[in-house]
Amino acid sequence: MTITRRGFLVASAAVAAMPVLRANAASLPREVDIVVIGAGAAGIAAARRIMASGRKVVVVEAASQIGGRCITDSMTFDTPFDRGARWMHNPDTNPMIRLARSAGLDVLPAPSGQKMRIGRRNARAGETEQFLAALVRANRAIDEAARGKLDTSCASVLPKDLGDWAGAAEFMLGASFAGKDLKELSAIDKGRAQDRNAAIACRQGLGTLITKLGEQAPVALSSPVSRVAWSNRDVSVETPAGRIAARAIIVTVSTNVLTSGAIKFTPDIPKRTLDAASKLGLGSYDRIMLQLPGNPLGLSRDDILIEQSNSTRTALMFANIGGSSLCSIDVGGTFGRELSEQGEKAMAAFAREWITKLFGSEAAAAVQKTSATRWNASPYVMGAMSAASPGGQLSRKILAEPIGNVFLAGEATHETLWGTVDGAWESGERAADAALRKIGALKDEPADMPTQSTKKRRVPRK
Repeated sequence: MTITRRGFLVASAAVAAMPVLRANAASLPREVDIVVIGAGAAGIAAARRIMASGRKVVVVEAASQIGGRCITDSMTFDTPFDRGARWMHNPDTNPMIRLARSAGLDVLPAPSGQKMRIGRRNARAGETEQFLAALVRANRAIDEAARGKLDTSCASVLPKDLGDWAGAAEFMLGASFAGKDLKELSAIDKGRAQDRNAAIACRQGLGTLITKLGEQAPVALSSPVSRVAWSNRDVSVETPAGRIAARAIIVTVSTNVLTSGAIKFTPDIPKRTLDAASKLGLGSYDRIMLQLPGNPLGLSRDDILIEQSNSTRTALMFANIGGSSLCSIDVGGTFGRELSEQGEKAMAAFAREWITKLFGSEAAAAVQKTSATRWNASPYVMGAMSAASPGGQLSRKILAEPIGNVFLAGEATHETLWGTVDGAWESGERAADAALRKIGALKDEPADMPTQSTKKRRVPRK
């Protein structure tokens, strides 16, 4: 069966009627058309695309759940929270938002701004304006550097007179945005990133959404892939339950997992590809969750708060999530990585220290229960989002290049939506199209619907 691009619009409606194969390590198929490694957003997007074409696919996932870096925790507290990705973007073009509504989930705009804390008081209106002006100047400097021929670090082009706002600006543009300090972040990569101001949340959790969208896909959980043998004609994948033969493979693992050697490739993946992945290493971004009954901080529902800091040893707070008593203290970059390495006890201690600094010891004493993510220690992820090192922005395009019948997907392969679930989803669909084309199952037609990346490019700030 050969299906056209337009045919996907019709065929995808049949996906919901397909039987669920919640495969496990004992019931993997021995032969499929396409194998997908990884059941995150990219993997589920790819599987849905392949299923809509009528071709046989299986998704093999090392972890015990669907989601990848989109995991909603509904067990630790009374309120569900996202341990990983929290926002979607681009509501006018993002297919995930339409799919979320179709699945009966609630989507709503994220908070439109943030509060600034200076010591134990809120910033005055004039001070907030000063910070925003400093942030615009810093962003403009990075944008201007991104238009140059030679790449450099974001830190090297920042204005030198940001004064008291330097630490907060560096945190917001670096650790909070990409999980890396600005000295480790490519100015071109940052400058070319599509605007992410129109953030959209899923009330039930982004992990819940990915799980819902993957319900009809044949997913084999707890099935880590140990080896991939590939050529221009076929591929085989080895798992604890045995070998799967296929005509093509889509690999959606993170850049850190790809370069770790956890999956052996025969023959080896080209050095050009591995070098590209190494320049797109994952940043560090974790959440320290606090249960604070009685609202001792005096914040509103879904308030976002940052502080005027003289260093990147700081955090972002997402308070009273969904009107609950749950607050998230987000840490990232070099400081976040070092804190995460010390373990959950040290992370909780920092959160209490940070709250004490901003709201007093009585507020910190009100913390009843804590939990923390440690994505860098997750063996199947090894970090947060990809962020190009200086000189590494072109690596995204290289990483997306086909290798025989191997196709790579994931947020790291998206040139403008890297670091987002939107970019991961779009990359999965792109890789699925390429794999289907490789096996002769997709015939191109003139595109009648633009993708996110072609319809709405980032416009440099003026």
